[in-house]
Amino acid sequence: MVPRSLINILGPLVIVGALVSLPVGLAILGVIGFDEDLLFFILAEVMLLSGLLVVTMRDIIRCGLAMIVCFLSLAGIYVIAGAPLVAAAQVLIYIGAISVLILFAIMLTQTKDAPPSLVFQTQALGAGVASVILGLIIVITVSATDWGEVGTRLRTATDALAEVLFRDYVLAFEIVSVLLLAAVIGGIYVAKREEGGAP
Repeated sequence: MVPRSLINILGPLVIVGALVSLPVGLAILGVIGFDEDLLFFILAEVMLLSGLLVVTMRDIIRCGLAMIVCFLSLAGIYVIAGAPLVAAAQVLIYIGAISVLILFAIMLTQTKDAPPSLVFQTQALGAGVASVILGLIIVITVSATDWGEVGTRLRTATDALAEVLFRDYVLAFEIVSVLLLAAVIGGIYVAKREEGGAP
């Protein structure tokens, strides 16, 4: 029988090897290029795998760390797509603030082990059906869209993006600010609520 410690070491290595070897194999076969396409493929794999780990692992601290990896992979995809400002905002806001805040809130207010029967386990059938329907909608939308190619990769200038954001979409920007403030106030209310008291 294989020792559990060896499985814990070899398991992630096999997964990482498969994640790297699949896009490299596709690049060797000529399906994707060896340039930014290969990096995009690897980042997309890491993002999907870490997102899956967020909703399947029982240790909530590890779920939070997997969420940080997912956000970091998405930031890398933003850089490849030519939006460095959005990538920087992704790292500063989602990884540097929200993820760390979630981890600190979990560590200070709850035990890190999940309960024996998780809530989403009782909703697995409905979630599976919704996921299949959503996947079909995405496939239909992607296949029906005319994805025109451009000769060169577009790069979004930071000053142009800031001008559009704070001139044309300033109302939406302020609404999001108020929404985040309401979320912080709600989090403080829930954290300060006494156990067994009125909700």
